[in-house]
Amino acid sequence: MTSGRVLVCDDDAAIRTVVSQALRRKSYDVTLAGSLAELRAALRRGAPDVLITDVVLPDGDGLQFVPALLAEHPRLPVVVLSAQNTLSTAVRATEAGAFEYLPKPFDLDTLTAAVGAAMAGLRRGPGDVLAPSDENLPLIGRSPAMQDVYRVIARVVSNDLTVLISGESGTGKELVARAIHDLGPRRRAPFVALNMAAIPRDLIEAELFGHERGAFTGAQARVAGKFEQAAGGTLFLDEIGDMPTDAQTRLLRVLQSGEFTTVGGARTIRADVRIVAATNKDLAAQVASGSFREDLFYRLNVVPVALPALRERRDDVALLARHFLERAVADGLPRKLLDDDAVAALRAHDWPGNVRELENLMRRLAALSRDEWIGAAEIARLLGQAAAPVPADDPGIAAAVLARLDALAREAPAALDDGTLYDRVIAEVERPLIAAMLARHGGNQLRAARALGINRNTLRKRLDEWGIMTEEVRQTGRGAR
Repeated sequence: MTSGRVLVCDDDAAIRTVVSQALRRKSYDVTLAGSLAELRAALRRGAPDVLITDVVLPDGDGLQFVPALLAEHPRLPVVVLSAQNTLSTAVRATEAGAFEYLPKPFDLDTLTAAVGAAMAGLRRGPGDVLAPSDENLPLIGRSPAMQDVYRVIARVVSNDLTVLISGESGTGKELVARAIHDLGPRRRAPFVALNMAAIPRDLIEAELFGHERGAFTGAQARVAGKFEQAAGGTLFLDEIGDMPTDAQTRLLRVLQSGEFTTVGGARTIRADVRIVAATNKDLAAQVASGSFREDLFYRLNVVPVALPALRERRDDVALLARHFLERAVADGLPRKLLDDDAVAALRAHDWPGNVRELENLMRRLAALSRDEWIGAAEIARLLGQAAAPVPADDPGIAAAVLARLDALAREAPAALDDGTLYDRVIAEVERPLIAAMLARHGGNQLRAARALGINRNTLRKRLDEWGIMTEEVRQTGRGAR
């Protein structure tokens, strides 16, 4: 007695053989096809209980065929296999209504388990998601660890489940949050981020929920909080492990009731947002120590996404490095190419700063290395430096600094000896540099921060400190030209 009928469509005869043998050992009745034409012919002879299909077939795209197939056979579970193992493929498979997506090379036990789940009727329906092209996606990587991340993202983009992203600093937690927002039905509404570690603890509630005029000293007008600013969209709560206990209690009430009031306000406001939180800490350990509320942890940890450290996905290092070098070219820096020894040196490094460290290294390499082809020696030299050096043969900045020191000696000679000189000069260089890069990138803070090689939270902090506004950025840009 068979366990059910499975139709396997793949243009690789070896894969068809291996899959069919594994399924037959589980007592499935297996039919094989090597093209869309053979697949259609097999379906005309009778629909299977489960279909397994590749994406790239000799006579068409297996994924493009799935929606029409499901329109005719709405209860047929489809398991998609693909060597195009990117986030785009995972999202396309989910959008098409596939029951499961497995990147090649796949584990046979995982495949047979997916077939068993499909036979048991554990079917998901298609979601309202956006199928993007790979070049528009923020996440890069084809390693098995990233495939697990892609599959989770593909399954949550079409719903409003709360997501908790965990991972070391620099692994790309905000990129995952943005992907979940940009690929889902809320993509036309705002994506608003709040870093708990960057906000004074006594102001977090006002930042989250807003405040009324007179709610506290200095509150001269009503200010909308992040929940209101993100209405209809996504609220990304970064470094959630740094949230004070009293603010945790208020956030929990909002997640439970879906409503909140501003600080100093009485009117109830509906919280129409999707919550995505992130942490580089062990929240379970914080729960055990009493520094994080257990009930809030379970409210946030509905869908966990664990981002791997870069050292745990070394197969992605070369792909990421070349991607960052191409992006540097798009930003006006010289083209650089990595030889095999350079790639081996990059793969051997442990990357304590993760993807962010790799991106910054590639930008320094594009800006400072004189040769087009980069070898292992250049990689070792840059990895051994704490920061990028200023080229010794460029007198422009040095001359400007000396001129500024001369001016200070004339105007305020005491400033040369009062212990503030270093901070003063750095601030005077940093402000016009940041304003000029914002102008270069049309006010886009993320791209400007990437170009500068700094964290976007650092950039935002500087802008707040200096009060740099959009119009000032435009003026600086015109002056820079």
